[in-house]
Amino acid sequence: MKFHFQHFLKAVILGLFALYFVNLHITGDITKFINPKYDFMSKMAAIIFIVLFMIQFSRIWQEKHSHHACSHGCDHDHGNSHWSLKRIVGYCVIAFPMITGFTLAPATLDSSIAANKGFLLSQGGNKESVGSSNRNSLLEGSESLAEKENIDIYSSVEDIALPNNNYLSEEEYDEKFRMLQEETIQMTEDMFSTYYGEINKQPEAYVGKRIKMSGFVFKEDGLASNQLVISRFLITHCIADASIIGFLSEVEGADTLKEDTWIEIEGVLDVSTYSGYELPFIKVTSLNVIDEPSEPYIYPVLTLLN
Repeated sequence: MKFHFQHFLKAVILGLFALYFVNLHITGDITKFINPKYDFMSKMAAIIFIVLFMIQFSRIWQEKHSHHACSHGCDHDHGNSHWSLKRIVGYCVIAFPMITGFTLAPATLDSSIAANKGFLLSQGGNKESVGSSNRNSLLEGSESLAEKENIDIYSSVEDIALPNNNYLSEEEYDEKFRMLQEETIQMTEDMFSTYYGEINKQPEAYVGKRIKMSGFVFKEDGLASNQLVISRFLITHCIADASIIGFLSEVEGADTLKEDTWIEIEGVLDVSTYSGYELPFIKVTSLNVIDEPSEPYIYPVLTLLN
């Protein structure tokens, strides 16, 4: 039996990739990288890595053969090829994301990222970009924030073991959507993006209503000393496409609140003008500083069709 070091190295890399994916799911950190609707695909990737690891592991120890059946033109790897700079660079490129994944803790997107991406306040009152459907949002070229997936193999949402509570039946969605007509609007995690889109589309229709929400402090250039933006990151697919959304707010003592501070507020909706656009505006009446939630991002609603 001969020990093949390169086969061993490949097995180690595959095993560590599998371990990394499994660890992300065990700790729940997977939601810091992707929308939970892709959780199943990520688990499948972990399983594939495990299978590949097992196959590769079986090749580490093999009987030594003095010859093989390949022709002289054979150019595939038998695991005992000589080391070269090209081969070393190849291993390093493959191992680099795994090394950074284990050594760097997942970081939450913050106001510095928001500043680089650009905030969406200037889109707030641009009604020409909003479609006629009451489920369309201002966000990203008037895309709908209520995505739909036709998953008719399930009889009810309760039967589905999903990590993302944004999966709602049509009935649940309609019931929660009607809550926008109540005197106090609760910006819950599952309906945050939908409520946000609706309030921005018709801000004058919600003037005088009370609103409760939580988010992190973001301060855009040009805001008054008593103004800030209560913000959240919306992830459609993964953190690469994250968009920052939020409400311009008037807060007593806003200048004492540092950016990225998480707050929970209650206030009254009004309409203000920002960069020539009308947009919803919150007059904050009560504020509490809170810890950053374990799942700080919000996701579009996905409705299930029975």
